[in-house]
Amino acid sequence: MNNRFNVISKISELSAQAVQDLKEVGFIVIPGAVKSEDLALVGAAYDAAVCFASSDDKRRGSFSTRVNDFVNRGEGVFDSLYLYPPLLEASFRLIRQPFKLSSMHARTLHPNSQAQELHIDFKPDEERFPLVGFILMVDEFCNENGATRFVPGSHKWLQVPTKLTNDALANYESQSQMATGQAGSMIIFNGSVWHGHSANMTDRPRRSIQGAFIPRVSQAATDFQSRMNSETRARIGSLAKYLLFV
Repeated sequence: MNNRFNVISKISELSAQAVQDLKEVGFIVIPGAVKSEDLALVGAAYDAAVCFASSDDKRRGSFSTRVNDFVNRGEGVFDSLYLYPPLLEASFRLIRQPFKLSSMHARTLHPNSQAQELHIDFKPDEERFPLVGFILMVDEFCNENGATRFVPGSHKWLQVPTKLTNDALANYESQSQMATGQAGSMIIFNGSVWHGHSANMTDRPRRSIQGAFIPRVSQAATDFQSRMNSETRARIGSLAKYLLFV
């Protein structure tokens, strides 16, 4: 186990500027996490997985539809996302201890949907721990279709957005930055940075795959050990099993 963590600790693919932005700004956007020639395959696998997901794993909300557990879907198409070396390096640099995958799910933002309120990736009154989130842009993220927005540097603040008045939140909204990019780009961010999707003002859905890494001692959002099917277990390698805690 420690050998695998040591291997992760030696990954060095992020630029010095990216490392600095992760620490100070709280998020980065990496283009080309999925190669352009593979985007059609990822999109088709995404649509099929969402279409055939059971009702227990699919939740349709006012703004988006979410499908749980993209580790056991897509016949391996999505495996490279949580094994992406820059993401593992970022997780090592921010978590600074052995970590595991907590969740990986689909999220489709509905056409003509409102902006999401700013939030952090912790439950109300939950004690914060190192959490590294990632968002794979299955479709392009732009200013018109609900790109995720972040408040730079907010991961260093003690206050949380849910405790603020609407007027105070509006002030912070004006400070937010859009994380835009071409399909195949990946956003990597500190789970304590204030963020939320913007309004999708188009007539088209905007697709993404989202997930998070957390310390191995923390409680994962998804129990991959109990959900692991035989096909996935036979397919994945030792590093994937280590990250999935199986």
